[in-house]
Amino acid sequence: MDPNMASVGALKRALRAELKRRLSLMSPEEKERQSRELSRRLFSHSRYRESERVAIYLSMPDEVQTGEIIRDLFRCGKECFIPRYRPRSNHMDMVKLTSVEEIARLPMTSWNIAQPADDETREEALSTDGLDLILMPGLGFDGKGRRLGRGKGYYDTYLQRCLCHPRGKPYTIALAFKEQICDTVPVSDHDIAVDEILYECEDGATDGR
Repeated sequence: MDPNMASVGALKRALRAELKRRLSLMSPEEKERQSRELSRRLFSHSRYRESERVAIYLSMPDEVQTGEIIRDLFRCGKECFIPRYRPRSNHMDMVKLTSVEEIARLPMTSWNIAQPADDETREEALSTDGLDLILMPGLGFDGKGRRLGRGKGYYDTYLQRCLCHPRGKPYTIALAFKEQICDTVPVSDHDIAVDEILYECEDGATDGR
């Protein structure tokens, strides 16, 4: 293995451990408060308002909560796509969600993430009209848009595939707790920076990149 790659890998592992520690210290009430504020800020964001086809993750307890955003997507008549991860690989599709109510009926993966079953036929965004916007999760982010994921590479691989679509790469906005903002995030050659990070600054303002 390239020594530089090994060094980046070690730095990523150490930072993931630190970020998981920070997240574990956040109360559910604080996570909910920041999630509400970021949702409110997103709803007035020009990129969000102009987008018709939006991909969004179904949040886990240690992520910015996306339930209110998903409800707003349907209220506004936008098309909503959610991840379907393929196990034992780095392949992910964004498949269409038909209603908020069906989320409760989705099966759970071994990672405790709800997603449509593999054998269920749904519209996949890159097989049709592509996406305008992807709202992205992550463990950590820095001021240059560098993102630290959970180590599987799903989003980086998906964004590479987006480059081959006639519509091109969609705009990307990461949703982050302020505790997830880092001075710098170590990256590899295949890591793709996000266009903007939405988070609450220490003074209570909501910032992006």
